[in-house]
Amino acid sequence: MEPLIILSTEEVEALHQAALRILNETGVQFTHQEACQILAQAGAIVRSPRVFFPPELVEKCISLCPNQVSIRGRNGGVISLGDGSLYFHNLGGARDIQDSHTGKYRLAAAQDVADAARLLDALPNCDTITPFFTPNDVDGELMSLMMYRHTLPNTTKPVHGPGVQTPAEVRYIVNMAAVLGSPDETLTLSVSPVSPLNFPDREVAAMMEIARAGIPFSPLPCPTAGMTAPITLAGALAQQTAEVLAALVLAQTIRPGNPLVFSGRLAMMEPRSGGSVWGGVEMGLASAGTVQLGRRYNLPVNVYGFSTNSHTLDIQNGFERGLNALIPALAGADELSGIGELEAGITSTYTQMVADDEFAASIRRARRGFRADDDTLAVDVIAEVMGGSRNFLSERHTARHLRSGELLVPYLAERQVRETWEKGGRSGLLERARAESERILGEHRVEPLDESQLKELDLVMAAAYRELVG
Repeated sequence: MEPLIILSTEEVEALHQAALRILNETGVQFTHQEACQILAQAGAIVRSPRVFFPPELVEKCISLCPNQVSIRGRNGGVISLGDGSLYFHNLGGARDIQDSHTGKYRLAAAQDVADAARLLDALPNCDTITPFFTPNDVDGELMSLMMYRHTLPNTTKPVHGPGVQTPAEVRYIVNMAAVLGSPDETLTLSVSPVSPLNFPDREVAAMMEIARAGIPFSPLPCPTAGMTAPITLAGALAQQTAEVLAALVLAQTIRPGNPLVFSGRLAMMEPRSGGSVWGGVEMGLASAGTVQLGRRYNLPVNVYGFSTNSHTLDIQNGFERGLNALIPALAGADELSGIGELEAGITSTYTQMVADDEFAASIRRARRGFRADDDTLAVDVIAEVMGGSRNFLSERHTARHLRSGELLVPYLAERQVRETWEKGGRSGLLERARAESERILGEHRVEPLDESQLKELDLVMAAAYRELVG
């Protein structure tokens, strides 16, 4: 199936050239002394507090990046972004959790991080897991580390590291990843610069630590169009691309060939309030544009998928997350985020996670499209049915294509006739997703880590506590 084209080839090239102009003419705010020295030696121009990146330096560093990024789970499964498949992972870093029965909200705790990982481990369409919640019951200096610590024992799937901000966080998360195997195979990490075009010293130091450790890296700018980026989608994408490319140059200068995922989290301004909009269709368009730019660079791409500003599981939630996942998926995204996301990333509920697993199956089915060849056109089958007493249901052709997945069979969506639905208690997708989340949390067991591995994780956390909390 040919990818959905949002931008013409000429428009993609215009965005790339605009990003190069931003990097070369406007520059990026960089004050980290060592980073500035490294970049200057590579050919960048340092005029404190900005660094200017010549186009030839940027192009050279892009060419150094591999076109696939792989991450391995402790079950031995490997996800390779860029292999032509579409993968899904959950939202990372939600603050609140909503009770699926009462609708009440509370701050998430460390146990919620563990429970979310265990639930996601059981969902067939969640391929990789990001630590879900920011636990409110741990020291702030240890929050990202605790997110990773409580995720690892509760899934055998590949685990993306949480977003990090400091080199110390990078070091300790790398040490924990080493409990599972080689960190460059079992871990990815992301760092967000501050839009517009500001790379604070702490975040720069974290980026450098990631590159030196050889960990696959996702620069993750989060501009808001109209507030921290131009209000036009093209202008905001050009700035976001410049922010990604600046981080790419730094990482490739330190470690040429280090794997990198082309990512972006461009949101829109809500004109009436100035808030950040994750649910508008512009999100899907911006994500599709990011995909096309990543394709221009021959890099794997991770963008928003299931995103909404809705506070609950309502009609708005459904159509926003459907649009914003389908558009970039059809554009050719390698990985979509957002399983479980509510309220622009602030909140989640276990019911939403389960519902999104079914939605992901539908997005995958849409992305696969359908073939039109001698077999699927079925001219001979039509002739056989019209020439005899049989119907299509009895044809081997029908059975074969049902087994091949021509028709997606959902397990949550309501498809019965109304009379059967009424007799069954009028339950629908929401009630079934809630019941399934409760069943999984009550029954699903994850293969445990060895006692020696758990001890090593706790030793890493103890060392982090001594250094970061004291």
